[in-house]
Amino acid sequence: MSLPEAWHRWTGQPLWSLGFRPFFLAGAGFACLALLGWGLWLHGALAGLQPVAGMLAWHRHEMLFGFAVAIVAGFLLTAVANWTGRPGLSRTPLLLLWLLWLAGRLAWWLPLPGALFVVVQLAFMPLLAAVIGRELWCAGKRENYPMVLVLGLLALFQGLTLWGLLEHQDSWQRRGELGALWLVATLMTVIGGRVIPFFIQRGLQLPPQAPTSPWPTRVLLVGSLLAALSMALGGGDAPRGWLAPLFALLAGLQGWRLWRWHRPGVWRVPLLWSLYLAYGWLALATLGMALWHLGWSIPQSLVTHALAVGGLGGLVLGMVARVSLGHSGRPLQASRAMAGGFALLFLAALCRVLLVPFSSLGLGLSALLAGLAFAVFVAGYGRILLTPRL
Repeated sequence: MSLPEAWHRWTGQPLWSLGFRPFFLAGAGFACLALLGWGLWLHGALAGLQPVAGMLAWHRHEMLFGFAVAIVAGFLLTAVANWTGRPGLSRTPLLLLWLLWLAGRLAWWLPLPGALFVVVQLAFMPLLAAVIGRELWCAGKRENYPMVLVLGLLALFQGLTLWGLLEHQDSWQRRGELGALWLVATLMTVIGGRVIPFFIQRGLQLPPQAPTSPWPTRVLLVGSLLAALSMALGGGDAPRGWLAPLFALLAGLQGWRLWRWHRPGVWRVPLLWSLYLAYGWLALATLGMALWHLGWSIPQSLVTHALAVGGLGGLVLGMVARVSLGHSGRPLQASRAMAGGFALLFLAALCRVLLVPFSSLGLGLSALLAGLAFAVFVAGYGRILLTPRL
């Protein structure tokens, strides 16, 4: 078999048929390895690990721009095909985009010159934004243009993070990473607001809800973008009372959404309660940030990890499980093992927020539980993502 024939055969595998397959599988697998490795390193088991700029810089950057961005890419590359009615990215173009993401993960462990390291890290996000933007432009889907704006801002915040890394400016790194985290929260707010009520309605076989005013959603979008920008500009360096009303408004609107979406039947369906609880963590973290800006004695790191582990991690795990089943033609029913994975993830969030203030063991335990949660997904869904749609 010639090389072109082998390449054509490889890219024709089901894994490369749509964006969610390689990016969900790789993102979840990377989260599992990265979290378990981080937890072991914290307790001295992998003391020899030495990525570029050290383990802390690697952990903060990679959980956002490695793990979270992979899931965002998989979701948007799949969703844009539904929004536009155009064929999604597949085969060779999808494989090349995935390899670019993979190169960014490997670069942390290679002796690259600083400039080349930054180029490899920054290449993925603008290209992803260009792919998504082109599809939306060709289909005239202007209502989804904010997604491209968010991707562009993510690339900008990643640049700030890497600039801080090269200049040994920890404050710049933190600003870029906090801005990116709250920007991902913006995506969670927008996407969650679209799909969670729809999933609840379909999952519980309820009649469609009457349309509501679009203004709460618009305020959440604009307010969440402002919150992310404020963090990137130093809003997380110290409490600033003038930012408290913004975060309080966002928390109130997110709480209103949770109240409006709630149905008792949600708690009987793992694919629903996982998403509902994760959105609850998002609302809780936003409220926590409002209280922190008001001067309450809440460690900002606890608020940050409530958002990162409970909110981001929970929504990612619930979303990839549901989307993988739906787009592969499987019944929309989580296995007992996957339900256990959801529980492990939320237990990890509780350990990181409630146990860490009293014991350093909470750090490693949280990482271990979260890593196991994503291992459950990889073990249970790997075959689904690697095989054809039913």
